[in-house]
Amino acid sequence: MKKILVVLTNVDKYATKDEPTGLWLSEATHFIEEFDHNENVQIDLVSPNGGNVPLDPKSLGDSLDASTKAYYENESFMNKLKNTLKPSEVSASDYDAIYFTGGHGTMWDFPDNVELQELSREIYEKGGVVSGVCHGVTALLNVKLSNGLLLINDKTVSGFTNEEEALAQQTEYVPFLLEDALRERAAQYNKAAAFSSYVTTDGRLVTGQNPQSSKAVAESVKLLLGL
Repeated sequence: MKKILVVLTNVDKYATKDEPTGLWLSEATHFIEEFDHNENVQIDLVSPNGGNVPLDPKSLGDSLDASTKAYYENESFMNKLKNTLKPSEVSASDYDAIYFTGGHGTMWDFPDNVELQELSREIYEKGGVVSGVCHGVTALLNVKLSNGLLLINDKTVSGFTNEEEALAQQTEYVPFLLEDALRERAAQYNKAAAFSSYVTTDGRLVTGQNPQSSKAVAESVKLLLGL
């Protein structure tokens, strides 16, 4: 049995303007779907505070593809999003991989969360897979390994680009630009065309550029887990 911890935001509103945000739903569903029908995989949902995970309204409506719509209309799945675990309720030793979903909300509750950093470090150092997509990669910015180096130091990574942030018209409202923050921490940042699927794998570190990359991140994690 392989166990994967999927991490989601609790932030439902921009700190910089009166506009809702939250999880970009497909970044959770496209990943989870890759494992959902494998009886040898267990997925648990966790968020910084536990409890409810708000959904970014922009990720719903016309943005819903058939797969994500099916999850959105699934009462059992939606109840899980309303009742996520707290980091203190899980143990890194139980998990083979951790995956950080995105949505702009993550920029406020992922980067400095020490409990999430510890979960990432422990899973990675015991031979597990650490992964994230889009703004979820913010969770990896400050993860320090036992040797004192940042996890992403000199690692090939991706994440939401400055261009994509500008195209989304959010540059002036986000607390920092993820592409810049990754480069500042000596990560080897890579990207593809805006809003096209792009994933980097560096050993047991897997990162995707944007919402379009969630499925490909899952496929890479699946390979690393031998599934």
